[in-house]
Amino acid sequence: MTRVTLYRNARGDLTGFSCKGHSGYAEEGSDIVCAAVSALSITCANALCCVAGVEPEITEKDGFLTARLREEQLTHDSQVILRTFEQGIRDMAASYPKYISFTTR
Repeated sequence: MTRVTLYRNARGDLTGFSCKGHSGYAEEGSDIVCAAVSALSITCANALCCVAGVEPEITEKDGFLTARLREEQLTHDSQVILRTFEQGIRDMAASYPKYISFTTR
């Protein structure tokens, strides 16, 4: 199962996300759920840099990606990008509940 966690600060601003694990929907290389989560998360991290103009702290390993923003990086654009990511992951988790878990901290 892929575990996606969105992080929020005390004000409710999104400060980043982490994605961990392989979904197990299909064999590696044929897993559309894993590919979709990967595409959403990598696009979000890239958009934070290229569209919002902020440099998140990124950690990437096999089956793991995290992107975290500092307080001064919580701009309107970074929030729109992270909220769009949140919506995409929520929709996917609703469609594939056995393969994606979604939490917010």
